Amino acid sequence: MSTSTGRRPRRPTSGPGSLLEVCVVEFNTRGYDATSMEDLSRAAGITKSSFYHHFASKEALLRAGLEVALDGLFEVLDAPGATTGTPAERLRYIVAAQVAVLQRELPYVTLLLRVRGNTETERWALERRRAFDGRVAALVREAVEAGELRAGLDPTLAARLLSGLVNSVAEWYRPGRPSGASVPEAVADAAFAGILPAR
Repeated sequence: MSTSTGRRPRRPTSGPGSLLEVCVVEFNTRGYDATSMEDLSRAAGITKSSFYHHFASKEALLRAGLEVALDGLFEVLDAPGATTGTPAERLRYIVAAQVAVLQRELPYVTLLLRVRGNTETERWALERRRAFDGRVAALVREAVEAGELRAGLDPTLAARLLSGLVNSVAEWYRPGRPSGASVPEAVADAAFAGILPAR
């Protein structure tokens, strides 16, 4: 005998298919500024009053979504692969691991990439991104000084180019494709081995 009451199951607040993920997808589709609480409530299938039980405001949702992406990126910097080995080895690990975070948290990283600094939360996120890029630039500088990268390479420019390469994956990567598991290493190969044949 079924024990179902006929009520819709409560949507979890985090994780795949969660309330937060649904709202982040709405932000990405409509734009944060253009998305209303009514839009979010409708997409999540709950009332506005129920919504406020989980998140105090639309900006609180934005902060929670951006934290998922930023926490994932900073965890990369603290992983053993990013802290041991030569500077170039650590840098390659960070590039591949960044791509893996992007794949795993695609809606959240996409949201982070679209932040423009229009709110206090967005400015906080941009500052965190700059801190991440600064640590990568410092590692590029180490690799140049160790003779592992081309002499004369501007570390800040190189870090921005690597960031641009990684972030571009968000534009074309689609979850569920069989080749997905090979994407992080393929991107790292393109960054460090190049895409043109050796002469």
